[in-house]
Amino acid sequence: MGAFEAVILTIITASTPLLLAAIGELVTERSGVLNLGVEGMMIMGAVCGFAAAYTSQSAMLGVAAGLIAGVGMSLLFAFLTQTLMTSQVATGLSLTLLGLGLSGLIGEAFTGLPGIKLAALDIPFLSDIPFIGPILFGHDILVYASLAITAGAAYVLFRTRLGLIITAVGGNHHSAHALGYNVIRVRYGCIAFGGGCSGLAGAYLSLAYTPQWIENMSSGRGWIALALVVFSTWLPGRVLIGAYLFGAVWIMGLYVQALGVAIPAQLLSSLPYLVTIVALIIISGNKTLTKVNTPACIGQPFAPER
Repeated sequence: MGAFEAVILTIITASTPLLLAAIGELVTERSGVLNLGVEGMMIMGAVCGFAAAYTSQSAMLGVAAGLIAGVGMSLLFAFLTQTLMTSQVATGLSLTLLGLGLSGLIGEAFTGLPGIKLAALDIPFLSDIPFIGPILFGHDILVYASLAITAGAAYVLFRTRLGLIITAVGGNHHSAHALGYNVIRVRYGCIAFGGGCSGLAGAYLSLAYTPQWIENMSSGRGWIALALVVFSTWLPGRVLIGAYLFGAVWIMGLYVQALGVAIPAQLLSSLPYLVTIVALIIISGNKTLTKVNTPACIGQPFAPER
């Protein structure tokens, strides 16, 4: 039972950054914007979060710094793509390259230093319940925040006027503009939300998952988060399921290595990416479902009439 509990706890820990980054990108894409810079925003959130936490000796300040770093990177993307009308694909890729390079420069002074771990919440009595207590009530604040953000995003997108506006902007920005909605402003907000979530995901990596700074520690998670959005067909509930599924695959590969199974370590390390490819192939086979939920204007620039 103890080993099973440890596996579940590790899966939850591995899935949280994927869920945070993916739900942020889902909202961004729902507004019609394709931001391929998730990896860059994550790694900047990781290095800024670690640097702030180490300097201030406060993990919560590190979380705030990671959030701000992600928002800052996303606003740079928003300015380039929504104001200057650059290519969203090229700008997103450039943002990733910028984040990877800049994080290496910033993090050089923090390499090898002991990290400040984000403490788990201690809920009296509930945390002490055998098996159930540690699994449900023994996590840090970002684990619960990821679930709350996912539920909040689902509620806003499908139960509120703001969600209808975001969907309208992503579905037909010209019609939304004709109805009087500020398309650029809505997209700026969604891009900033996505950047903040990616920054939190990065901060989680350096403050909770592995409380230290390691260059390129995001290890492609930003790309998996992008794939999760397509895997979920732009539905928040499916993002939650997909994130925990991919997190389980990631962790089970590590456990198989630890058990000494005679499988090449390189193959086990590539399992999350192989599963990503297989999942995308399966999803692409259901063209009806994909067509219904795909924002029609995703990746398309919008220039308001002046």
